[in-house]
Amino acid sequence: MSMDETHVKKYLLANFAGVDMIEDEGNLFFFCDPKNRVPFATVVTTSKYDTYSDLDRPGVYRLNIGVGKDTYRSLFPSGQMPLELGYDFTANDVILPHPEYGRIYWICVLNPSEATFDALKPMLAEAHELAIKKYDSAQAASKRQAQTR
Repeated sequence: MSMDETHVKKYLLANFAGVDMIEDEGNLFFFCDPKNRVPFATVVTTSKYDTYSDLDRPGVYRLNIGVGKDTYRSLFPSGQMPLELGYDFTANDVILPHPEYGRIYWICVLNPSEATFDALKPMLAEAHELAIKKYDSAQAASKRQAQTR
């Protein structure tokens, strides 16, 4: 049985500290950065941002997660771009490289089942941790720049 996007939203907000969420026409963007520069996960419910997954079908959403390079390569070792591999980006409950952002180590799944979502939880934690590290690095760099002026 697939989980709905409300369950995913509740999980992300309840299990990861310092998460901000922005909603845009039913699409959800989860950030660790107060300036909301880059999300670590998104829940997309419309084809506004891509045409590959046919997200305008009733009840279909896609969970996108920005994982680390090692995790991504353990799932998709070929190194080819996602669109070159002929994936069916409309398939439900299959962990896939993101059709557009796979090149920067994003993965996706349409309508994950409970079992698939459980498998994704460590990847969500990794994405959250990576986002915090990126934010902390940006803050440190900004402070260094301010000190050298």
